Amino acid sequence: MKDNNKIVYLDNAATTQVSDEVVALFVEIEKNNFANPNSIHALGVKNAKSVQIAKENILKSFRLNKHKVILTSSATEANNLAIKGYCLKYANRGKHIITTNVEHPSVLECFKQLKEQFDYNVTILEVDSKGCVSASQVKNEMSKDTILVSVMAVNNEIGSVNPINEIADVVHAYPKANLHVDTTQAIGKIDLDYSKIDMFVVSSHKIHGLKGSGALIYKSSLSFLPLLSGGGQEDGFRSSTVSVANASTIALAIKNALKEDRNAVNELKNKLVEGLKDIDGVELNSDENCSPYIVNFSLNKKKASVVVEDLSNKGIYVSSVSACNSKKEPYSYVVKALGKNDTLAHNTIRVSFSKNNTLEDVEIFLKELKNTLEAIR
Repeated sequence: MKDNNKIVYLDNAATTQVSDEVVALFVEIEKNNFANPNSIHALGVKNAKSVQIAKENILKSFRLNKHKVILTSSATEANNLAIKGYCLKYANRGKHIITTNVEHPSVLECFKQLKEQFDYNVTILEVDSKGCVSASQVKNEMSKDTILVSVMAVNNEIGSVNPINEIADVVHAYPKANLHVDTTQAIGKIDLDYSKIDMFVVSSHKIHGLKGSGALIYKSSLSFLPLLSGGGQEDGFRSSTVSVANASTIALAIKNALKEDRNAVNELKNKLVEGLKDIDGVELNSDENCSPYIVNFSLNKKKASVVVEDLSNKGIYVSSVSACNSKKEPYSYVVKALGKNDTLAHNTIRVSFSKNNTLEDVEIFLKELKNTLEAIR
């Protein structure tokens, strides 16, 4: 029996619970180090140094020495700056760019805008039945005019993992081309050689940090056309007053995420998948090679929206589609891209874990999911 006061939160791909350590650091800095880091007085200079230390710590956590950091408000902003800022800056090198059909909207909409408003030649690769693209697919589409390839590391809906190292090797065989990777769901969750990626992004609230805090990490040889004009902060690439607290807390969140033990989450995934296999009317969309932090499945006899609402009323929280898309799209374009039919694409449920989840959470979810499916018509 579920304790009515217990919350079972299984929507961590949408956002995670901020850690006590991050909150404490944020409050301390906001209270005691509130000066503008661009001010020339002693307090401003001190805070500017704190921001620089935070950036150095971020690079140290990723084991990078040829990259720089631009602090942003989110991974969405970081993706926009990386894609549009880079492409518009280097338009004279070529106007062919490549991505996949299951990227996050903050990537796909950038490519759409570049195509429609700036006449870029866009190639969109189709994923296979497991939600992945191959290095050979990328290689087949590369040309002397290709300047950017953007492939996510881990899909935010089904958790599929792309071969980023192999794709990087393909891209770097073309001198004009660079690789952008949406690593929002990858940091601390899969093994990845970040040194091979030219541009990648961080969303703090996906790794127990703060909302409104993100970063673009890029090879120091690259440049961008700024999307925000103003005072020229962040090496002129992102004008806006930098938050010292956000800089320090995202550095802390990244450090903690990259040293996280993933064994416990693997147990949770295995238990969930085995339980789902025993439930009639459930079809898995995430396979065994997907990130253990995300399990996506479809209902072929019931409406996912009704099930998610009923579970929510019981204090169990999951997603029916990506939170970034849920109010806009009535179906999962990611699941549709796997070759699944409309019924399955319209009735997806995503369970996503964090370090805070337990086996008891999974047991409660499976029990209440069965009860809900039996109760609703």
